[in-house]
Amino acid sequence: MLKLVKHAGQTIYRIWFYVLVAIPILLFFPLLVIFASRETWYPQFFWMARNLWARFILYGMFCFPKVTYEQRLVKKKSYMLVANHTSMLDIMLMLVVSRNPFVFVGKKELAKIPLFGFFYKRVCIMVDRDNTQSRTGVYRRAQKRLQQGLSICIFPEGGVPEEHVVLDTFKDGAFKMAISHKIPVVPITFFDNKKRFSFTFLSGGPGKCRARVHSFVETHSTRPEETAELRTSVRETILSDLTK
Repeated sequence: MLKLVKHAGQTIYRIWFYVLVAIPILLFFPLLVIFASRETWYPQFFWMARNLWARFILYGMFCFPKVTYEQRLVKKKSYMLVANHTSMLDIMLMLVVSRNPFVFVGKKELAKIPLFGFFYKRVCIMVDRDNTQSRTGVYRRAQKRLQQGLSICIFPEGGVPEEHVVLDTFKDGAFKMAISHKIPVVPITFFDNKKRFSFTFLSGGPGKCRARVHSFVETHSTRPEETAELRTSVRETILSDLTK
C-alpha cells in the first residue's frame, strides 16, 4: 500500500513538472516569440528564461537551488560551461548558475517536446550526433554566437549516462571549441538533480539542488593537441566532487 502511495505521488510530481514547464511559456508566449525572432534580442529571451521560467519550475517543484562559486563569471565575457547531465532539471539549474547569457548545444530530439521544443529549435544550437555534417555546423553557429558576446553550454557526456554510471566519458567537442576560441572552460558539478528528477519515471522528490562552479580552466595558451588533457582534467574535477 505504501509503495502504491509513493508511486502515485511520484507520478503526480512528474506530471506537475511538465505543467510548470508550460505555464510561463503560455503566459509570456507573445514576448518569448518576439525575443526569439532575432539573435540580437537573445539576451532578453535569456533573462526571461532564467528568471521567469527556470526559477519558477525549480521553486514550483520545491527543488531549491543552492550554488557555490569558486570563481565568479565576469559580465560580458564568453565562457564554455560544462557539467554532468542526469536530469531535465540540469537545464533550469544551469540557467540559474549563469547570469551571463549563454546558448545551449543539445540534441535535436528535444525539439519534439511540445511548447518547449518550439523555442528550443529557435534559440539553441541543435546537433545530430550521428551526422558528421551536423556536428561540423555546430562549430560555425557557436562561433557566431561567441562573436555576439554570448557563452556556450555543452553537457560533454553527449547524453544521459546509464543509471549506474556516476559520470560518463566526455566527448571532445566542448574542449576543441574552447581551445579554438580561446575561452575559459567552466566546470560545474550538479549534485542532486538525479535524485530530484531523474529520467526514471517512478523516482524523484523535493529537496536541495546543489551546484558547484569550479575555478575556470584558461585555454589561451592551450594547443589543439592538448584537447585530451584538457578534457580529462575537467572530467576529473567534476568526478572528484561526485564521488566524495
